[in-house]
Amino acid sequence: MASIRELHQQLVCKERSAVEIATEALERVQALEPKLHSFISVTADRAIAQAQQVDAKIAAGEAIGPLAGIPIGIKDNLCTQGIRTTCGSRILENFVPPYESTVTQRLFDAGAVMVGKTNMDEFAMGSSTETSAYQVTANPWDLERVPGGSSGGSAAAVAAGQCVVALGSDTGGSIRQPASLCGVVGMKPTYGLVSRYGLVAYASSLDQIGPFARTVEDAAILLRAIAGHDPQDATSLKVEIPDYAAALKPDFKPRGKLRIGVIQETFGEGLDSTVEAAVTTAVETLQELGAEIQVINCPQFRYGLPTYYIIAPSEASANLARYDGVKYGFRADNPENLLDMYAKTRAEGFGAEVKRRIMIGTYALSAGYYDAYYLKAQKVRTLIKQDFERAFQKVDVLVCPTSPTTAFKAGEKTDDPLSMYLSDLMTIPVNLAGLPALSLPCGFDDQGLPIGLQMIGNVLREDILLSVAYAYEQATEWHKKAPVI
Repeated sequence: MASIRELHQQLVCKERSAVEIATEALERVQALEPKLHSFISVTADRAIAQAQQVDAKIAAGEAIGPLAGIPIGIKDNLCTQGIRTTCGSRILENFVPPYESTVTQRLFDAGAVMVGKTNMDEFAMGSSTETSAYQVTANPWDLERVPGGSSGGSAAAVAAGQCVVALGSDTGGSIRQPASLCGVVGMKPTYGLVSRYGLVAYASSLDQIGPFARTVEDAAILLRAIAGHDPQDATSLKVEIPDYAAALKPDFKPRGKLRIGVIQETFGEGLDSTVEAAVTTAVETLQELGAEIQVINCPQFRYGLPTYYIIAPSEASANLARYDGVKYGFRADNPENLLDMYAKTRAEGFGAEVKRRIMIGTYALSAGYYDAYYLKAQKVRTLIKQDFERAFQKVDVLVCPTSPTTAFKAGEKTDDPLSMYLSDLMTIPVNLAGLPALSLPCGFDDQGLPIGLQMIGNVLREDILLSVAYAYEQATEWHKKAPVI
């Protein structure tokens, strides 16, 4: 499928209509869904109606923005008014939000065309999209393998051309890791840059909404559309949003000497040799483009995983307490009393991984254990953040692998939660520090599976991050490859 810029040009020049573009995307969704299972809900009627509105504007001679008429997938934990929002869970199987999330409202105001709500790990808890209560999404590069998670549906849909761009949410790597496994660009913005109003919460101090795209430029266009202050989100930052796409240049020269740091702690044991080789080659390419390369130590990086698996489940145990069968969502049949209704509803409505994390979080917050676990984890979180602060005094951007491996086979890690948790080893510290980061393709392994390079920026320096990623992308051919399905 063409890029946002190409489609916009076709619409403005009246070479194609928005309805034609939407119909093409919907036909591809219909053709590939039996294999991929990227979408929980397909919103064909809504997509055609939105496309017709764009065509009407063009016919009336009105100017349209870059996202007008662009097919987009929305992760199914973003509330869409009048359209089912399940979070991949049985407990919200029939939940239809009475309001629109801020990010989707901004996209619809910009004329974007929603083709559907994408599949995800239940309540965004997982790294393979296998904990969804509805279906397991396949990786477009190899249908026997997972697309990553929790935003696997969005990553797979973009990689397979079912939509041009998509939205995901990233709590510990849930945009970047599936982007790596599916060979697309995925970005987690600075915490607070994008409103979380209407995002069904997993871990409120970590969650952040971000874009999936085939190219860095498309990701930059989508990010600008969703970023910005929102009075309905208390953590939303009041900052000016630059035109990220306009600042993209195919080299580093406009910025002067660019310093890139390679995080030493992300290499070594546990890292697949083909991933290490691809990332090392990518660093060499950045050096050839004129970047000054330094090896950077972040000693606390290795503690990100255990820290996350105390803080995130603790916040989840509080956030998910609202699903009790009283106000909305699933309710168990024939309870004996109120407490029995609570217990049965949660036992039947939540999947195994969600129950596991609720129990871990409740335990960590319980009397006698709060100081030993949760408080200590918050202190380590501060140390991780300080490591990054010291690093950014020396360099402009940090790089490392996005995922320690390429896509693994479906079912391979479902019985080994710890092994599954290690999939987010490289991405989690970024969320703990609230930094922006993205993953973009940097190679393929010997089985033809994509490898992702993670770039990490300083707070609110999405502009630098995107410009470095764009320069690397333009110097390589990886983003031009697409799966054959």
